Amino acid sequence: MASSVAAPFNLPADPHSHAGNSPVRVRHLVLDLTVDFDSRTLAGSATWHLANPGAAQEAVFDTRDLAIELVEGLNASGQTGPVEYSLGEANPILGQALRVALGAETTALRISYRTAPAAAALQWLAPAQTAGTQPFLFTQSQAILARTWLPCQDSPGIRFTYEARVRVPAHLLALMSAENPQQRNATGEYHFRMAQPIPAYLMALAVGDLAFAPLSSRTGIYAEPATLPGATHEFADLENMVAAAEQLYGPYRWDRYDLLVLPPSFPFGGMENPRLTFVTPTILAGDRSLTSLVAHELAHSWSGNLVTNATWNDFWLNEGFTVYFERRIMEHLYGREYADMLQVLGRDALHHTIEEIGVASPDTHLHLALAGRDPDEGLTEIAYEKGCALLLTLESLIGRVRLDTFIKEYFARFSFQAMDTATFLHYLRAELLDKEPGLEARLNLATWVDGPGLPTNAPAVTSRRFEAVDHTLAQLQAGAAPAALLPLTAAWSSHEWVHFLHGLPPTLPAGQLAAIDATFHFTASGNAEILAAWFPHTLRAGYEAAEPALKNFLRHIGRRKFLVPLYRALLAAPNGLQRARNIYTEARPNYHSVATGTLDALLSGRT
Repeated sequence: MASSVAAPFNLPADPHSHAGNSPVRVRHLVLDLTVDFDSRTLAGSATWHLANPGAAQEAVFDTRDLAIELVEGLNASGQTGPVEYSLGEANPILGQALRVALGAETTALRISYRTAPAAAALQWLAPAQTAGTQPFLFTQSQAILARTWLPCQDSPGIRFTYEARVRVPAHLLALMSAENPQQRNATGEYHFRMAQPIPAYLMALAVGDLAFAPLSSRTGIYAEPATLPGATHEFADLENMVAAAEQLYGPYRWDRYDLLVLPPSFPFGGMENPRLTFVTPTILAGDRSLTSLVAHELAHSWSGNLVTNATWNDFWLNEGFTVYFERRIMEHLYGREYADMLQVLGRDALHHTIEEIGVASPDTHLHLALAGRDPDEGLTEIAYEKGCALLLTLESLIGRVRLDTFIKEYFARFSFQAMDTATFLHYLRAELLDKEPGLEARLNLATWVDGPGLPTNAPAVTSRRFEAVDHTLAQLQAGAAPAALLPLTAAWSSHEWVHFLHGLPPTLPAGQLAAIDATFHFTASGNAEILAAWFPHTLRAGYEAAEPALKNFLRHIGRRKFLVPLYRALLAAPNGLQRARNIYTEARPNYHSVATGTLDALLSGRT
């Protein structure tokens, strides 16, 4: 396929990696680790095979809170010997640069190390924090936490293949973002291989009492035994999702697509680790109504994993495409009216985020400036929903057929490469915008990428099913008894219920909430999305009957999407600070560092 964009191309230096300017790049990793639940550490070695075309005399790696025990150089014959290394000054966000001297014959480096018990990427769970009777370990490497469990070049623009040997207690199963076993062995030693090159943030490890259930020849579910039956029911459409994605934007390039359902402390809805997406159990609603999250993580197999943001300033290139792709998958499977609900919920979330950040804030630009800050600050609805809205705008101008052709060719053209914003804009202009006079002006591209807020040419999003919800809300507000609405709500999905709860007046007194609750049983819901939309109402009204359920939710659910707004709502309630701190003191050990980093600041009054 012809293109005016040459490859490889020069990428910007990554401000979040000490290795961002290093002329020496890793190309293959041989990892050897022992997992110790008693000490809560990983120990072993990372052997990095290097690309050093300029014969540089130093290689640079990212580390954070790692104990480096020995560094050895290897030559082409496999001979080894200790080499000099130094650790730079510690930075609270970036960690320490590990600088290693290279000899003329050095082709690889073996770094022996040990992680800290409080390594930020590692979540060690006691049996009581799981669905079973055994401990559990999982990693969360995005955005720059891989360096806390692996000395690496922790930049999304640097890719490598890997193989690994991992030793775990014999009664547990180990899994990675790689070719995986489907059952335990007798030794507790597992071997892994990832033949497709990935960036460090997609390195993943999980260890626990896990079982596997196949869904098709290339898809399946891993979960704790107690969770597995419900998960296999919930994700029955997984193979259909993969097939729909392939019809849209080309072949799936990662061989298998499996899901791992994690314990509730997982801080995100999902994480798109190649071949093995990690998902939260909060999407196990029982009615398959929250599986758009799985479609999102699957879409990352193209937008993100296949073509990756070069730096975290370019995060929108991952997430904007992925949200657009996710909703196209859901439309393909369940119809346009279903996808329209997702678009409206997403647009509502975007407006809320813009209001929260500030309509004029540069953090509402698609292309961000995160140097000197934790890149987690860029993981907002701006990248996701404003990015999606840009693609919807482009679709409205050129039509779906042309946009689909462009996206499919984009994924094929830049497979297993990194992409920065400037290069993408050049490619977009060359392949689409410059071929039609005035198209870029009508798109108003600069305002989207480097301007604040939501541009005025963003297409409106509407939902016929939500209009029916709004009609029901109007009846309730006109004085209809909640029970009279039951026939209208019998077939509602989770999305309609969430829209209903968002549409309730924020000033309803506790008595009215009690009547609504008696009819619709929100407080007793097992659906996390519904509970997260219900509890702010109960907190504002002082509806005490919901207090035990709220406390239980906050103690057991670690998903940051739910925790942050609920703690904020709690802080705004009477005696809220003390109530929030009491719950948080008990709940904090169940949360991942990705969540506690935000909540510690929130409850200390620093945000």
